[in-house]
Amino acid sequence: MTRRISIAIALSTALLYAGAAHGQATVKPDGKWRFALGAGANLSSGNSDSTTLNLNGEGVRETEIDKWSAGGRLLYGRNDGVKTSDLLELRGRYDRNLSGQWFGFGSGEFLRDEPANLSSRVSAAAGVGYHLIKTELNRWDVFTGLGYSQESYFDAQLIAGEVQSRHGYGELLLGEESTHRFTDTTSFRQRLVVYPNLTDSGELRTTFDAGVAVAINKTMSLTVTLSHRYNSDPGAGLSNDDTSLVAGVSAKFD
Repeated sequence: MTRRISIAIALSTALLYAGAAHGQATVKPDGKWRFALGAGANLSSGNSDSTTLNLNGEGVRETEIDKWSAGGRLLYGRNDGVKTSDLLELRGRYDRNLSGQWFGFGSGEFLRDEPANLSSRVSAAAGVGYHLIKTELNRWDVFTGLGYSQESYFDAQLIAGEVQSRHGYGELLLGEESTHRFTDTTSFRQRLVVYPNLTDSGELRTTFDAGVAVAINKTMSLTVTLSHRYNSDPGAGLSNDDTSLVAGVSAKFD
């Protein structure tokens, strides 16, 4: 007999930087920090045993002049004793309005992904962006910049004709992101960034995240999130694509 248990819970603020059924923090230009935390989990036992856990969180502080944002996600999975996912991602960004619809930004990210042989990727970037739309209901930005990433690997891999355990490279950033509030209870957010490699010609990576949140009440929401990562040169024996679809719940702390 197979027994299946599904769990979806909102977690406390102590898990802010554990982060993938994305909670969407409220954004208001009043200088106050606001947070959103989300979680989704699935446990099954019987003919097969599997565990999947997804946690995420974000915090946003915006004024008429600038915006701070930070967050992250944690993804863990195991199937019949074999680890299938073990990912930790942290990120932070500062935006400052320049003139008109233009803004400047600086960002930093950390990624650890054991199944992808990535012990760590530390990235920093800076650039400029433009607010195509900025209203209470809809926001849409485009941005570009330059960055640098330093990677470390669990197992050394062949890069540029040489076996390396660490590798650093420059990147170009080309991105867009938007948020949309369709109704009083339903919101949507998406973000796409392309990172052409400036050190290893012809290589690139991309990140895409999209999520829908449907409010249950003023604090809790049901969420569905799609995340996709692409790397043109992930290393021998590894897939170029990594995709996850997560349903769960989130809680806002305004």
